[in-house]
Amino acid sequence: MSLKALEVQWRWLRGHVLRRRVQIALALRVTIAAILALIAAQMADLPLPLWAVLTAVIVTQMSVGRSLKATSDYLIGTIAGAIYGGAVAILIPHQTESALLLVLVIAIAPLALIAAARQNMNVLPITAIIVLLVPTFTQASPLASAINRVLEVGLGAVVGLLVSFLVLPSSAHRQMRLAAARALDRMARALVDLVAGLGRGLSNDDLHRLQDGIGQALVGIDTVGAEAERERKARLSSQPDTGPLRRTLLRLRHDLVMVGRVAGIPLPEALKLRLGPRVALAADTAAEFLRKSGTALLAHAGPPPLEPFEEALAAYEAELAAVRREGLTRVLPGDVAERFFAVGFAFEQIHQNLIDLQRVVTEWGPETK
Repeated sequence: MSLKALEVQWRWLRGHVLRRRVQIALALRVTIAAILALIAAQMADLPLPLWAVLTAVIVTQMSVGRSLKATSDYLIGTIAGAIYGGAVAILIPHQTESALLLVLVIAIAPLALIAAARQNMNVLPITAIIVLLVPTFTQASPLASAINRVLEVGLGAVVGLLVSFLVLPSSAHRQMRLAAARALDRMARALVDLVAGLGRGLSNDDLHRLQDGIGQALVGIDTVGAEAERERKARLSSQPDTGPLRRTLLRLRHDLVMVGRVAGIPLPEALKLRLGPRVALAADTAAEFLRKSGTALLAHAGPPPLEPFEEALAAYEAELAAVRREGLTRVLPGDVAERFFAVGFAFEQIHQNLIDLQRVVTEWGPETK
C-alpha cells in the first residue's frame, strides 16, 4: 500500500473518530466504570457484584449532568424499593408458594403504579422483587437482602459517578452548544426553502419535512439544557444559563412556522417580480447569520454582524412600501392579502429574535471558555 493511500485512510479514520468522539468517550467511561465496579464489589466482598456493575453502567451517561440525574433517581428508587420490599417480606409470612405469590402482588402493585406515573422511578418494583425473591434462593434474610441491595447499588453509583467526573468528562453545556449549532443550521436551511416557496408554493408534505426536524432538535435541546442546569446547580459549571438560548431558539422556530403558513400559496406574479428578490435576500442574510451564530457558539466566539440582514430587510420594506403606494395590493383577494402582509410581520419578528440571538451568543462568547 502506498504512502498516499495510508495517509488517506488515516485522515478518514481520524475524521470518523473526531465525529464520534462523544460516543467513543461514553463507551470508554462505561467500560471503565463496569470494570472498577466489579473490582470494588469483589474487594468489599458483596454477595452479588452483578448489581454494582449494572448500576455503574446505568449511571454513567453522556454528560455529567445526566449522570447526576441518573444517580439520584436510581439511588432514591433503590432505597425506597428496598425499604418497602423488605418491610413486606418481613411483616407478611410467605413460606408457601401461594403466600409468596400474594406477597409478590402486594410488593409490586403499588410500586409499579408509582413507576408508571413517574418514569424516573422504574427501579422501584425491580428492587422490591430482588429483595423479596433473593432470600428464597439464598440463605439471606429479607433484611440482609435489602441492605445488600442498597450497598451494591450505592457502590456502583459512586463508581459510575466518579468515572463520569474523572474519565473524559463530557459537559452538558458543550453538548448544548453543539445541539444549538445544529438547530440553527437546520433553521437556516428551512428559512431559505420556505421563502423560496413564496415563488412556487409548498405542499403540506414539504412544510412538515422542513419543520419536523427542527421540532425534534428543540426537544433534544430542552433535555440537554435541563442537564446543563443540573451541572450549574451542583457548581460543576460556570457556563451561562441555558434558558435564554432555549427560549430564543423556540421563538425562531415559531417565526419559521409563521413563514411556512405564508409559503403554502405563491404570491401573485406581479408581487413576486417586485418583492421576490428582496425577500430572498433577506432570507439569505438571515440564514447566514443563523449559521455563523452556530459556528460562534461552537468556537466560544463573539456573534456575527447583523447589519447585512438589517440592510436587506430595510430594502424589502422600502420596496413593500412602494408596492402599496402604487396600489398593487388593493386588488388582492382577502386570503392572499393576509398572507402577503404576514410576510413582513414574520420578518420583523425574525429581526427581533435575531437581536436576542446576537445577545445570547455574546453571553456564551470568549469569556465563558
